Amino acid sequence: MCNLYSQTKSQDAMRHLFDDVLQGDEELVDAVGNLPPLTGIWPDYVAPIIRAGAAGGWQLANARCGMPTPPKYLEGKKTDKGVTNFRNVASPHWRRWLRLEHRSLVPFTSFSELNRRPGAARNSPVWFALGEDRPLGFFAGLRVVWTSVRKLKEGEVTAELFGFLTCPANAEIAPVHSKAMPVILTKPEDWRTWLTAPAKVALTLQRPLPDGMLGIVTKGMREDGG
Repeated sequence: MCNLYSQTKSQDAMRHLFDDVLQGDEELVDAVGNLPPLTGIWPDYVAPIIRAGAAGGWQLANARCGMPTPPKYLEGKKTDKGVTNFRNVASPHWRRWLRLEHRSLVPFTSFSELNRRPGAARNSPVWFALGEDRPLGFFAGLRVVWTSVRKLKEGEVTAELFGFLTCPANAEIAPVHSKAMPVILTKPEDWRTWLTAPAKVALTLQRPLPDGMLGIVTKGMREDGG
Protein backbone atom coordinates (compact mmCIF):
# COMPACT_ATOMS: atom_id res chain seq x y z
CA MET A 1 0.00 0.00 0.00
CA CYS A 2 0.98 3.62 -0.53
CA ASN A 3 4.17 3.20 -2.53
CA LEU A 4 3.56 6.49 -4.32
CA TYR A 5 2.99 9.97 -2.92
CA SER A 6 3.65 13.61 -3.80
CA GLN A 7 5.14 16.65 -2.10
CA THR A 8 4.67 19.80 -4.16
CA LYS A 9 4.94 22.60 -1.59
CA SER A 10 8.01 24.82 -1.22
CA GLN A 11 10.74 24.38 1.36
CA ASP A 12 9.58 27.65 2.89
CA ALA A 13 6.08 26.20 3.35
CA MET A 14 7.49 23.13 5.08
CA ARG A 15 9.66 25.26 7.37
CA HIS A 16 6.81 27.56 8.36
CA LEU A 17 4.44 24.66 8.95
CA PHE A 18 6.96 23.33 11.47
CA ASP A 19 7.24 26.68 13.31
CA ASP A 20 4.59 25.71 15.87
CA VAL A 21 6.68 22.70 16.92
CA LEU A 22 9.77 24.70 17.83
CA GLN A 23 10.45 25.50 21.47
CA GLY A 24 13.01 27.76 23.13
CA ASP A 25 16.00 28.34 20.86
CA GLU A 26 15.23 25.39 18.57
CA GLU A 27 15.34 25.93 14.83
CA LEU A 28 14.72 23.92 11.70
CA VAL A 29 17.80 23.91 9.46
CA ASP A 30 17.19 23.42 5.74
CA ALA A 31 19.79 21.01 4.32
CA VAL A 32 18.02 19.83 1.15
CA GLY A 33 19.38 22.38 -1.32
CA ASN A 34 17.15 23.42 -4.22
CA LEU A 35 14.04 21.23 -4.04
CA PRO A 36 11.68 21.05 -7.04
CA PRO A 37 8.03 19.99 -6.74
CA LEU A 38 7.93 16.20 -6.36
CA THR A 39 4.75 15.11 -8.13
CA GLY A 40 5.46 11.38 -7.84
CA ILE A 41 7.71 9.92 -5.12
CA TRP A 42 8.31 6.21 -5.69
CA PRO A 43 10.34 3.67 -3.69
CA ASP A 44 14.05 4.58 -3.64
CA TYR A 45 13.37 8.16 -4.79
CA VAL A 46 15.03 10.95 -2.81
CA ALA A 47 12.56 13.11 -0.85
CA PRO A 48 12.58 15.47 2.16
CA ILE A 49 12.09 14.43 5.76
CA ILE A 50 12.25 16.31 9.06
CA ARG A 51 14.38 14.71 11.74
CA ALA A 52 16.66 15.53 14.66
CA GLY A 53 19.79 17.46 13.67
CA ALA A 54 23.23 16.08 14.48
CA ALA A 55 24.02 19.10 16.69
CA GLY A 56 20.54 19.47 18.18
CA GLY A 57 17.41 21.12 16.90
CA TRP A 58 15.80 19.86 13.72
CA GLN A 59 16.80 19.40 10.12
CA LEU A 60 14.95 19.30 6.82
CA ALA A 61 17.03 16.69 4.98
CA ASN A 62 16.92 14.50 1.90
CA ALA A 63 16.69 10.71 2.24
CA ARG A 64 15.93 7.73 0.02
CA CYS A 65 12.48 6.21 0.27
CA GLY A 66 12.58 2.67 1.65
CA MET A 67 13.88 1.35 4.96
CA PRO A 68 16.04 -1.82 5.11
CA THR A 69 14.08 -4.96 4.26
CA PRO A 70 13.76 -7.71 6.91
CA PRO A 71 16.50 -10.29 6.20
CA LYS A 72 14.11 -13.19 5.61
CA TYR A 73 12.79 -11.42 2.51
CA LEU A 74 16.28 -10.90 1.11
CA GLU A 75 17.31 -14.54 0.91
CA GLY A 76 18.70 -15.28 -2.54
CA LYS A 77 18.54 -11.62 -3.62
CA LYS A 78 21.44 -9.40 -4.61
CA THR A 79 19.77 -6.08 -3.85
CA ASP A 80 17.62 -4.56 -1.14
CA LYS A 81 15.12 -2.19 -2.74
CA GLY A 82 13.77 -1.19 0.67
CA VAL A 83 10.39 -1.16 2.41
CA THR A 84 8.46 2.09 2.17
CA ASN A 85 5.83 1.39 4.82
CA PHE A 86 5.31 -1.01 7.69
CA ARG A 87 2.88 -1.69 10.49
CA ASN A 88 4.21 -4.36 12.85
CA VAL A 89 6.49 -2.23 15.03
CA ALA A 90 6.58 -5.03 17.62
CA SER A 91 8.83 -6.92 15.20
CA PRO A 92 12.50 -6.77 16.32
CA HIS A 93 13.43 -5.56 12.83
CA TRP A 94 11.36 -2.38 13.21
CA ARG A 95 11.37 -2.03 17.00
CA ARG A 96 15.09 -1.12 17.08
CA TRP A 97 14.34 2.00 15.04
CA LEU A 98 11.68 3.40 17.35
CA ARG A 99 14.28 5.34 19.33
CA LEU A 100 14.13 9.13 19.10
CA GLU A 101 17.13 9.46 16.79
CA HIS A 102 15.35 7.35 14.17
CA ARG A 103 11.98 9.14 14.16
CA SER A 104 11.05 11.51 11.38
CA LEU A 105 8.18 13.35 9.77
CA VAL A 106 7.61 12.82 6.04
CA PRO A 107 5.97 15.83 4.34
CA PHE A 108 3.32 15.04 1.74
CA THR A 109 0.61 16.82 -0.23
CA SER A 110 -1.18 13.73 -1.58
CA PHE A 111 -0.75 9.96 -1.64
CA SER A 112 -2.12 7.15 -3.75
CA GLU A 113 -3.60 3.73 -3.19
CA LEU A 114 -4.24 1.23 -5.96
CA ASN A 115 -7.95 1.04 -6.64
CA ARG A 116 -9.15 -2.39 -5.47
CA ARG A 117 -12.85 -1.70 -5.95
CA PRO A 118 -14.80 -4.13 -8.17
CA GLY A 119 -14.52 -3.16 -11.83
CA ALA A 120 -11.57 -0.82 -11.31
CA ALA A 121 -8.83 -0.80 -13.93
CA ARG A 122 -5.72 -2.78 -13.03
CA ASN A 123 -2.98 -0.80 -11.25
CA SER A 124 -5.06 2.37 -11.30
CA PRO A 125 -4.04 4.84 -8.54
CA VAL A 126 -6.54 6.82 -6.51
CA TRP A 127 -5.03 9.97 -4.98
CA PHE A 128 -6.05 11.24 -1.54
CA ALA A 129 -5.29 14.59 0.10
CA LEU A 130 -6.32 16.67 3.09
CA GLY A 131 -8.12 19.09 0.75
CA GLU A 132 -8.48 20.01 -2.90
CA ASP A 133 -5.64 22.52 -2.57
CA ARG A 134 -3.36 19.72 -1.27
CA PRO A 135 -2.32 21.23 2.08
CA LEU A 136 0.80 19.84 3.70
CA GLY A 137 0.58 16.98 6.12
CA PHE A 138 3.10 14.57 7.63
CA PHE A 139 3.42 10.80 7.67
CA ALA A 140 4.86 9.36 10.90
CA GLY A 141 8.23 8.14 9.67
CA LEU A 142 11.36 6.29 10.70
CA ARG A 143 14.85 6.81 9.28
CA VAL A 144 18.28 5.24 9.46
CA VAL A 145 21.72 5.53 7.86
CA TRP A 146 22.35 2.13 6.30
CA THR A 147 24.86 0.39 4.04
CA SER A 148 23.41 -1.90 1.38
CA VAL A 149 23.15 -2.56 -2.35
CA ARG A 150 20.02 -0.76 -3.55
CA LYS A 151 20.80 -1.19 -7.25
CA LEU A 152 23.33 -3.56 -8.83
CA LYS A 153 24.76 -0.88 -11.13
CA GLU A 154 25.25 1.41 -8.12
CA GLY A 155 26.94 -1.15 -5.90
CA GLU A 156 27.17 -0.87 -2.13
CA VAL A 157 26.24 2.56 -0.78
CA THR A 158 25.71 4.15 2.60
CA ALA A 159 22.60 6.32 2.53
CA GLU A 160 19.99 7.84 4.76
CA LEU A 161 16.77 5.86 4.30
CA PHE A 162 13.22 6.48 5.45
CA GLY A 163 9.80 4.88 5.51
CA PHE A 164 6.52 5.48 7.31
CA LEU A 165 4.07 3.68 9.55
CA THR A 166 0.67 2.35 8.55
CA CYS A 167 -2.52 1.62 10.48
CA PRO A 168 -6.07 0.39 9.77
CA ALA A 169 -7.88 2.19 6.95
CA ASN A 170 -10.42 4.90 7.74
CA ALA A 171 -13.78 5.43 6.01
CA GLU A 172 -12.30 7.22 2.98
CA ILE A 173 -9.48 4.75 2.32
CA ALA A 174 -11.28 1.47 3.10
CA PRO A 175 -13.40 1.25 -0.10
CA VAL A 176 -10.22 1.61 -2.19
CA HIS A 177 -7.72 -0.24 0.00
CA SER A 178 -9.33 -2.02 2.93
CA LYS A 179 -6.21 -3.21 4.74
CA ALA A 180 -4.25 -0.13 5.70
CA MET A 181 -3.41 3.54 5.29
CA PRO A 182 -0.41 5.72 6.26
CA VAL A 183 -0.27 7.16 9.76
CA ILE A 184 -1.03 10.84 9.06
CA LEU A 185 -0.34 13.57 11.62
CA THR A 186 -1.97 16.99 11.16
CA LYS A 187 -1.44 18.75 14.52
CA PRO A 188 1.76 20.43 15.79
CA GLU A 189 1.36 18.75 19.18
CA ASP A 190 1.27 15.34 17.47
CA TRP A 191 4.31 16.19 15.35
CA ARG A 192 6.28 17.02 18.47
CA THR A 193 5.00 13.94 20.30
CA TRP A 194 6.14 11.71 17.45
CA LEU A 195 9.60 13.30 17.40
CA THR A 196 10.23 13.63 21.14
CA ALA A 197 8.05 11.32 23.27
CA PRO A 198 8.97 7.85 24.57
CA ALA A 199 8.06 5.11 22.09
CA LYS A 200 5.10 3.89 24.16
CA VAL A 201 3.55 7.38 24.01
CA ALA A 202 4.51 8.09 20.40
CA LEU A 203 2.94 4.84 19.19
CA THR A 204 -0.48 5.93 20.45
CA LEU A 205 -0.44 8.03 17.25
CA GLN A 206 -0.39 4.87 15.11
CA ARG A 207 -4.11 5.17 14.37
CA PRO A 208 -6.33 6.06 11.41
CA LEU A 209 -6.92 9.70 10.55
CA PRO A 210 -10.45 10.63 11.69
CA ASP A 211 -13.13 9.97 9.07
CA GLY A 212 -13.95 12.95 6.89
CA MET A 213 -10.46 14.49 6.81
CA LEU A 214 -9.36 12.96 3.50
CA GLY A 215 -10.83 13.24 0.03
CA ILE A 216 -10.12 11.84 -3.42
CA VAL A 217 -8.45 14.54 -5.53
CA THR A 218 -7.64 12.63 -8.73
CA LYS A 219 -7.65 9.11 -10.19
CA GLY A 220 -5.69 7.04 -12.67
CA MET A 221 -2.59 9.27 -12.77
CA ARG A 222 0.99 8.26 -11.92
CA GLU A 223 1.74 11.75 -10.62
CA ASP A 224 -0.24 14.42 -8.79
CA GLY A 225 0.92 17.97 -9.29
CA GLY A 226 -2.11 19.45 -7.55
